Amino acid sequence: MIAEHVDVLVIGAGPSGAVAASILQKKGITLKVVEREHFPRFVIGESLIPRCMDHFDEAGFVEAVEAKGFEKKFGARFLRGDEVCWFDFSKKFSAGWDWTWQLPRAEFDKTLTDVLQQRGVDIAFGTTVESVVFDGTDSVTTVHNDAGDRYEIHARFLIDCSGYGRVLPRLLELDAPSSFPPMAATFVHLDDIRRPAGEEGTLITFDVLEQEVWFWVIPFSNGRSSLGLVCPKEHLEAIQQANHTDTFKHIIRQSEYYRQRFDGLDFLFEPKQIVSYAKASKTLYGDGFAITGNSAEFLDPVFSSGVCFATESGALAAKLAVRQLNGEAVDWKREYEEHMLWGVSVFRSYIRDWYSGDLQKFFFHKEVNEEVRRKVCSVLAGYVWDKENPFVKKHDRAVRAVTHLLP
Repeated sequence: MIAEHVDVLVIGAGPSGAVAASILQKKGITLKVVEREHFPRFVIGESLIPRCMDHFDEAGFVEAVEAKGFEKKFGARFLRGDEVCWFDFSKKFSAGWDWTWQLPRAEFDKTLTDVLQQRGVDIAFGTTVESVVFDGTDSVTTVHNDAGDRYEIHARFLIDCSGYGRVLPRLLELDAPSSFPPMAATFVHLDDIRRPAGEEGTLITFDVLEQEVWFWVIPFSNGRSSLGLVCPKEHLEAIQQANHTDTFKHIIRQSEYYRQRFDGLDFLFEPKQIVSYAKASKTLYGDGFAITGNSAEFLDPVFSSGVCFATESGALAAKLAVRQLNGEAVDWKREYEEHMLWGVSVFRSYIRDWYSGDLQKFFFHKEVNEEVRRKVCSVLAGYVWDKENPFVKKHDRAVRAVTHLLP
């Protein structure tokens, strides 16, 4: 069997894999990226948060993405009936980027891989991982491509950025149950032909229909918008109509704010549904490998944290792998797993408080202190590793402590 030899094998060419690959190449590491799909391909996760921009900047992607003219995201709007809450990323506690993008991931992800290929990074699209065998920190990964060719990739380190494919958690039996109850999401794209002019037509919005049920609207710069509903699994089952299209038409009519704008419009594809999407892994690293992004853990889409965790973990795993390959001792538990799990735990607390109603009370209350809002805004912007922020450091109780003092 044909064998290739590299320093690092990256599985997956999404944002996590792209950031990792760029950092590795900049450090002079020989690498190969294998990706099961062919780009462009549809994937969810279209709303980014500012912390991602630090990673895209470090990887050298910002200029190429900027040239695509994607819609810029300067904050997030939350609606609940007649109540409106707006978080402006420029008014946050932590230092960092004040904006990011909301965009169709198919075009965005391909933009990143186009940049990598122009720089000479070897990306094998349409290539599926069959097995991985470790010998200490070295690995042999057997893959096959769409043409039916099978070959081995020998690597000194492996970074799993396969996202929902969860290659290593599946092959190494590392899947773990999520701490969240089963939730469901259904989503679609459409031509937003009734989009209002000006800022209103660009705002990403989360419309709270019930305490645990919310509707997203993500306008793109190409005139299309992404719509979606997130809710408990039982709620989606209860509102199912004859087919997914009829179900989503029913959902649109539940939004008083957006009903007129979207009702009766044709969808660009049959609405997709994902049930019990929260995932976890027993470990984020091992001898010769690191697991990143959704391959490691996925929580909930409410605060758009998915791509942030993907790029944070991809960048960090790449830099630690370089150090290890250069002969340095790396404490993967402390420097990688504990770092990532801290960020996960912060967002987990805020997601818990969102669905309990505490965070919604905080968002829509008129008397919340502006300095407190700035600190919560930093969390929503993805700066969940800034422990100078008490709403990060005391994430497990900070929101509830404030909310319980509100009238």
